[in-house]
Amino acid sequence: MPDQPLELLQGTLDVLILKTLTWGPTHGYGVAHSIRQKTADELRIDDGALYTSLHRLEQRKWVRSEWGVTDQNRRAKFYSLTKQGRAALVARTEQWTRYATAVSRVLQPA
Repeated sequence: MPDQPLELLQGTLDVLILKTLTWGPTHGYGVAHSIRQKTADELRIDDGALYTSLHRLEQRKWVRSEWGVTDQNRRAKFYSLTKQGRAALVARTEQWTRYATAVSRVLQPA
């Protein structure tokens, strides 16, 4: 594993959050932990970027939130995916897949 985690490309965090929320409602720390775990520690999410993205997704009505209690008995805001968020995830996933395929074509040996 490299010493430095990978930097997120612009627009990546929103789609990663939307995908993470398909597994069920969770709080911000849970989102960041899931992404870090799923990427084998390659992607680490800065708290400021995470909560900015979550607020942006809420404003777009792709995510909704409500207060709850964590497993450690702490009060936290839990986020869940809306119907509009699921539709946005489908569209964004298609865009990222096309983008990754195009970049891979350029990077492959001639």
